[in-house]
Amino acid sequence: MKINVDRDACCGAGQCALLAPDVFGQDEDDRVILLDERPGPELDFAVQEAVSMCPTGVIWVDQNA
Repeated sequence: MKINVDRDACCGAGQCALLAPDVFGQDEDDRVILLDERPGPELDFAVQEAVSMCPTGVIWVDQNA
């Protein structure tokens, strides 16, 4: 699994950082920072929750990468 984000389109809601803090953070403008683009399988559920809760849909997962 490889995680991708579009930082330019991020609205700064912070749901990703709350749901998967080992994978996502926020910069000084509250936009998403990708901390780990290839997290282990133990974080699959948290990552999927973050993807589904993102209000602007700027996070996506490539399962084949």
